[in-house]
Amino acid sequence: MALDPSHLDYPQRRYGMDHGRYDWSLLTDRPRLQWPGGKPLAVWINVSLQHFPMNPSAKLKLPGSMTMPYPDLRHFTLRDYGNRVGIYRLLRAFDAYGVRPSFAINAELALRYPALMADIRARGDEVLGHSWSMDTPHVGGLAVDEERATVQRSLATLREASGQPVRGWLSPGKLQSPHTPELLKAEGIDYFCDWVNDELPYAFHTAHGSLWNLPLATEIEDRFVVMDNLHAEASWAEQVMDAFDLLLAEAREQGGRLLSLSLHPWVMGQPHRIQHLETVLQHISASSEVWQASPGEIIDAFAAQQLEVAA
Repeated sequence: MALDPSHLDYPQRRYGMDHGRYDWSLLTDRPRLQWPGGKPLAVWINVSLQHFPMNPSAKLKLPGSMTMPYPDLRHFTLRDYGNRVGIYRLLRAFDAYGVRPSFAINAELALRYPALMADIRARGDEVLGHSWSMDTPHVGGLAVDEERATVQRSLATLREASGQPVRGWLSPGKLQSPHTPELLKAEGIDYFCDWVNDELPYAFHTAHGSLWNLPLATEIEDRFVVMDNLHAEASWAEQVMDAFDLLLAEAREQGGRLLSLSLHPWVMGQPHRIQHLETVLQHISASSEVWQASPGEIIDAFAAQQLEVAA
C-alpha cells in the first residue's frame, strides 16, 4: 500500500530548525557583544536552594531526589545539611572574593527555612523562581491548570519572602512542559535558564510575547561533574577554570562571552570540597577582564545592545 502523501507534508521543515520558538543563528555570526566597562567576559554564579521531600510523590524523580526506600534519611539529611551548614560556607567564600551570586529558590524552602531566607534577603542578591519544590517537575502531560497554579503559587510565595520582583526562573531539572514558557511570561518572568543550547542569551518566543533564555551551563555544574560523572573535586575546579580561560580568550577575539556556573550547597559546601570552590573563585576574581554580574544585569545589558543593533 502506498504511503499517503500527507505523511510527507511537514510545514515546519525549513533551514535551521523545525520550530519557531527562537530564531536560528550561529554564535560566530552574531554582532560583536560588549559588556559594561569594556569587560570581555561576564561571569554569573548561581546557587540552587532546594527542598527535596523525603517521600516524593511525582512520577518523575528529579536529579538529587531520594533514591532509597522511605524514609531515605541518608539523602534527605544530606540535602538538609546543605541548607543549614554548607550554604554558609559558600556565602563566606563569595564574600571573601567579592562575588555576588544569584539564588534559585524553591518556594517551599523559603517557608521551611525562614532564617536562611532572611539571610538571603538581607544580602540583596538576585533571587530566581525555582518552582515549588524538587517534587514539582514541569513535564509533558502535566495539566496546564495544575502547572499554572504551581507557577503562580511559587512566584507569589517567593516574591513575598524575598521582597524582590523575581524576574528569572530556573525549572527543577531544567525541565519544561510545552506550556511552561507561556505560563512564565504571563506571570511576569523576563528570562528563564532552562535551555543550554547556547552560551549567550537569546529571545524565546511565546504566545504572550518574547522572553529571554539565559543558558546556565550543565557541563561544569558541581552536582553533574562530582555526583553524576564521579570526577574528583580538584578535577571539577580544573574544568571550571579551563572553561573560564577558554571563554576569556574567545571573548578577547570575538566579543563578549558568558561563563555561567551552577552550584549546590549540599555538594560544594562540604568541608572536603569548599577549598576547591575557593580555588575557582580566586582564579576568577584575579582577572581584571571580568564583569561579575547578576543574571538580571546580564539580561539588561544584552537586551540593550540588541535594541541598538535593531535600530
